[in-house]
Amino acid sequence: MDGAADLNLPDNNAKPFYAKRISAAIIAFLGWFALGTEFYFHIEEALTRNESVTSHLVQFFSYFTTETNVAITVVASIAATAPQAEQIQVRPSLRSALVIYVVVVGLVYAALLRHLWHPQGAQLLADIVLHDVIPFFYPMFWLAFLPKGSLRWTDPLIWLIYPILFFVYSMARGIAFGIYPYPFIDAEKLGIERVSLNAFGLLAVFFGLGVILTAVDHALSPVARSRSGLGRAAEL
Repeated sequence: MDGAADLNLPDNNAKPFYAKRISAAIIAFLGWFALGTEFYFHIEEALTRNESVTSHLVQFFSYFTTETNVAITVVASIAATAPQAEQIQVRPSLRSALVIYVVVVGLVYAALLRHLWHPQGAQLLADIVLHDVIPFFYPMFWLAFLPKGSLRWTDPLIWLIYPILFFVYSMARGIAFGIYPYPFIDAEKLGIERVSLNAFGLLAVFFGLGVILTAVDHALSPVARSRSGLGRAAEL
């Protein structure tokens, strides 16, 4: 009987395993499609205006949206094609940090940027995928499939490193070339004091979301759920 029980274990885990791979594959496909589409339009725009293709591509990869979606697409691709290597290649803290980053992408775009331009056709579809679809589906993927209980309370502070580095890079590039990726960090128009306040406000959002995500991770950890189960059993 014990041997029969052991033989049933793979079947019991098959559905969640394949559901994770399929979900990751969908996110990866959407990410590569949207990023490839935006990449194409940036090159086309450079050629149409007879401008430097290199400068347009540098601008494309200087957006927080692009960088975050590239990272998520790569992580999802690994989860879909090499799930056995996922735990080794991608740390849980990084996979969780991407949840925070992409949620901020969606929130900031919806609140501050969506009204600034009106793409059409394939570019509109790519825009929706990068700013709405993936910011919704990747947190759901994290919630449904990624192991819980490994995050530390110091992680939300560590996750601020990337936004800080992005801000420093954007300021340096803006000072050097007069090009800022987003209007709310345009120091030439707003002044350094206003931009600094905006940056600190966004950092507070990153940190607050990080704390919430860490709390959710702890609440859904196997230890917390087992304690909850024991507590309910004791009440009965």
